Amino acid sequence: MSLKIHITEGPAPYEQVRAQISEQARAGTLPVGYRLPTVRGLAEQLGLAAGTVAKAYRALEADGVIETRGRNGTFVAAAGSAAEREAAGAAAAYAERVRRLGLGEEEALAAVRDALRAAYRE
Repeated sequence: MSLKIHITEGPAPYEQVRAQISEQARAGTLPVGYRLPTVRGLAEQLGLAAGTVAKAYRALEADGVIETRGRNGTFVAAAGSAAEREAAGAAAAYAERVRRLGLGEEEALAAVRDALRAAYRE
């Protein structure tokens, strides 16, 4: 696992950790079942506070990207399908909401594109 954290620029360090682990899991660089370093171990490795890494791990677990197995450690979960199901559910809810608001497909897609651009700029 290779993470590069930029303390002085870009998103908050915990978000950089979260995004990079999530991307590596999605890309298969971190395969399902890969055991992640402990919170303290990764924090030490990256020169971050343990609380910063713990916050990233909590977010990753909430997203279904990783799973903690008690004292056995933290592992990459089979996140692709869970993440895709969650995204599909959110998309369906959004589609229903914009339909009720009376927006057309192009207006709804433009709103999504704007939101995605803003989210990935952070």
